[in-house]
Amino acid sequence: MATVLLVRHGRTTANATGLLAGRASGVNLDQTGMDQAALAGERLARVPLAGLVSSPLERCQQTARYILDRQAGAPYAPTELDLIECDYGQWQGRTLSELATEDLWPVVQSQPSAVTFPGGESMAQMQARSVAAIRRHDAAFEAEHGPEAVWAAVSHGDIIKSVLADALGMHLDLFQRINVGPASISIVRYGAGRPSVYAMNTDAGDLSWLAKGIHSADAPVGGGAGQQTPRTSGA
Repeated sequence: MATVLLVRHGRTTANATGLLAGRASGVNLDQTGMDQAALAGERLARVPLAGLVSSPLERCQQTARYILDRQAGAPYAPTELDLIECDYGQWQGRTLSELATEDLWPVVQSQPSAVTFPGGESMAQMQARSVAAIRRHDAAFEAEHGPEAVWAAVSHGDIIKSVLADALGMHLDLFQRINVGPASISIVRYGAGRPSVYAMNTDAGDLSWLAKGIHSADAPVGGGAGQQTPRTSGA
């Protein structure tokens, strides 16, 4: 199967001030977020992407542009509505410090599968739509470009955490154990039998080995030899 790179958007003004932006428009990357997105673009510059899909929100579109600007050619870059941020309903636009006093907050932390945000969607619905979208695009990219294709999806923290939880076979109630930082890159390959998670929450490191594709279908007993990355001068 193809390999998907799950990229969270860079830091925003809302992230920096502890505001839950949700689906609000006009939330843009701050200078730190632009620097983070530029670094993600640099890390992926040596990985020829078969395509890229993105949440429609500005912060993801801006992050996607930093990635595409470093790609040779013009990868397929549609907007995917099912990768949009969770609909937090009445929580949207409030500070995290204020939300932490709500009765629903500890349920979000320990039993997210039981959470429906007031006036919004449930976290189970969020996971179902985002996982379905990732798997749908993954199958499409493989059908068009072959099993060694590598593509990127730019989305949001809770969305990516829920996709990773599914790939790891974790119940949604455990997904708060996963951290996904701004502009981080996680790597998942969906195989015929099961997904394989190659990396999570990376914000540094060489990714050029992905240019050769991931060939193994079965997990190597004992862990295998790992991926070969170029040595830097003086190493």
